[in-house]
Amino acid sequence: MMKNVAKIATCLLLALTVGGQAYAVDGGNPKKGKHLYKKECKACHSKGDAAGELTPMSKTMSQWDRYFKRDMHKVKPEVFEKLSEKDRLDIQQFLYDHAADSDQPQTCG
Repeated sequence: MMKNVAKIATCLLLALTVGGQAYAVDGGNPKKGKHLYKKECKACHSKGDAAGELTPMSKTMSQWDRYFKRDMHKVKPEVFEKLSEKDRLDIQQFLYDHAADSDQPQTCG
């Protein structure tokens, strides 16, 4: 009986974990997002630049979600304004998928 309860609990925990991550960013293309990040963001967010280095590993998944939810690009909002909603979603997906606490953290080499 205890083994069954443990199995059910493990399955529920796994489902909630995977489901929660899928809910956070839905529909973005991380490969396109990486390309867009390199093209649109990296010019100002590289090591030694005035805006400071910013990579996917600079934030956790939940921090990236909050960043995009609040549209936090304060210094040059026109950067975000010129991107389509789909482009922003692709960049968000890339950053989320490779955040500091993700399964595959990375910089943006």
